Amino acid sequence: MPGVELEYVESDSDHSNDIFYDIDENYIIHRLVFQNRITELIDTLKHGDYDLSEKDPHGNTPLHLAVMLGHHECTKLLLANEAPVAFKNHLGWNSLAESISYGDREIITLCLKKLKKQSRQKIEQKQPELTRALSSIEDFYVEIKWDFHSWIPLISRFLPSDTCKLYKRGSDVRIDSTLMDFQEMRWQRGDLSFIFHGSPRDNANSRNNPPKRDMYVLDNKKRKYSHISAVETDKDIDEEVDILMSSDIVSANISTKPITFERLQDGWVYKQDKCEDIGEFSTSVFTVHGMVLNSRKRREHLSKEDLQKNKAAIESISKGSVQWLQQEDTPGSRRSLIPPPRPDLTWEGYLAVSPDKNTKGVHLGRNIILKQDKKSLKANIWMTEDFPVKVEILLSLLEVMAPFKHFSKLRDFINLKIPPGFPVKVEVPVLPTISATVTFQSYRKADHDPQMFEIPSSYREDSSHFSNM
Repeated sequence: MPGVELEYVESDSDHSNDIFYDIDENYIIHRLVFQNRITELIDTLKHGDYDLSEKDPHGNTPLHLAVMLGHHECTKLLLANEAPVAFKNHLGWNSLAESISYGDREIITLCLKKLKKQSRQKIEQKQPELTRALSSIEDFYVEIKWDFHSWIPLISRFLPSDTCKLYKRGSDVRIDSTLMDFQEMRWQRGDLSFIFHGSPRDNANSRNNPPKRDMYVLDNKKRKYSHISAVETDKDIDEEVDILMSSDIVSANISTKPITFERLQDGWVYKQDKCEDIGEFSTSVFTVHGMVLNSRKRREHLSKEDLQKNKAAIESISKGSVQWLQQEDTPGSRRSLIPPPRPDLTWEGYLAVSPDKNTKGVHLGRNIILKQDKKSLKANIWMTEDFPVKVEILLSLLEVMAPFKHFSKLRDFINLKIPPGFPVKVEVPVLPTISATVTFQSYRKADHDPQMFEIPSSYREDSSHFSNM
């Protein structure tokens, strides 16, 4: 399921970023985009300070409109002016999803690149605060054990496990792992290290003393390294676009508005709160109620051949076959689709349509073919008051690893209003069909060698080596 992202939201639709203004006096950028008045749009953006994240009554940003209407020059101009790609409209889709539906390969590529860039920038903005948090606590070593499992029969036996070794010194972090980024039910094994430099370096121009707050990935077998922002090449982007264009557009979120934590009970006759030792820590065990996975799949952009191939892959998984999971080939280069017919709607007519409770908004692109599903999720969490690190510090450490999806899903889950203490063990959904049991173990104070956080002089820089991660 390429392109799947799991989000934790308080309701089925997340409109937390909605910004509304009076219709008569605003939506200037929206109107120019809708009417494809590119010359006036250029002049307006050049001489005015406009919020490109503003949403119209249907929840669409100017970029949504440009993409859905096939106004390519407007799209390029908005992206050049950092229009946000991740914002969702009232129907729950961001601009990348709408670009996949429309089917213009160049626009999909531009939206994907911009989304990745904006995601990195969002993380970088938080790094100074993260650096201060790391500097405020003692140095330590801890292991993070990952065991992946699925509710689909027979699949769990094929899923990977990994024990990440985390070293913290000052505001520098090193994580050693044998599991390359696990996503879309595909993974690779290796001997990798991720090094986050939060501390100043004496010589910022030296290869082995990079600037502070940088992150590097090292292949310890091949003795190669790369700056994390240089890992993806144009070839990687092209391959990802091929996958996006040949797969369902999936929006998956976990609704947490009614979520509650309840102490598990132990005993047959005389019930008592369940406690369990995890390593050296005594924990209270809670079960999580109210988590619901909302999954929506769009496939109006897919051919009959695509649908048959994707259906065969799902049937293969459900029967416990590991063959599809281990495939490394990607679809052939996809051409742009024939554009959908332009909607017979004026700007005034578009604004006049009142979104009701069911439709939520007007969709202007290719007619949506949608499949929806809901599934209740079960999870347990083991809390202890004795763990030496506060949960806030844990969240800061996970922020370092945010580019790697299974770490970011753990962070999102812990960001929920969990019971007091530290989650020394937790069951967390990472993909619509995959969960992980994560255990923090072997914690100890440590005085690490500073060289552990430097790139060895014998390592050679090679960003292309990591392009399949």
